Amino acid sequence: MEDIIADPPAAETLFDPATAFGNKGPFELEIGCGKGGFILRRALDNPEMRLLGIEWSNKYFKHAADRMARRGADNVRIMRTDARHFVIHHLPVECLSALHIYHPDPWPKKRHHRRRLFQTDFIDAAIRALIPGARWAIQTDHAEYFEWITDLMEQTEGIERTEYDDPKFGIVEASAQTNFEIKYREEGRTIYSLAYRKLK
Repeated sequence: MEDIIADPPAAETLFDPATAFGNKGPFELEIGCGKGGFILRRALDNPEMRLLGIEWSNKYFKHAADRMARRGADNVRIMRTDARHFVIHHLPVECLSALHIYHPDPWPKKRHHRRRLFQTDFIDAAIRALIPGARWAIQTDHAEYFEWITDLMEQTEGIERTEYDDPKFGIVEASAQTNFEIKYREEGRTIYSLAYRKLK
């Protein structure tokens, strides 16, 4: 499991995928990987790919790392850190071939909206980290937060809306099959999704 867990970068230091994985290849990031259902399938289906999962919950972080180790997913790294800070301060320019964010915390109370992941500075930093043509997929079960995200993304330059379904990026029949998505669908919740592509 020591090989699966990645330490957060030191202050004023960029994350180096080549050092973290020991090889080159497409690099994807999932923010809020939870128990690791999506990122594990992605890793096993694409052994040439390098995948980093960020999870703040210590319980889920440990579970996901253990799950990757038990399944031999050595092309995955799991990191426990603040995703917003990591993207803004530690991701190199044009390093990501895809960004996955499924069911981020909606912080529903108005006084907590400033804690939401999706803010202008985060979106701008994430787009800088995407290579031209890279895909950004987003999913939530929270209607108001979905409107918030959509409004911010639609005001952002350098990206264009694209189809959410894309088997090449792990989305089939409008489903990423994350643990949260499976749970929420079983509960009968509506799932909202959208995807963007970085322009060249």
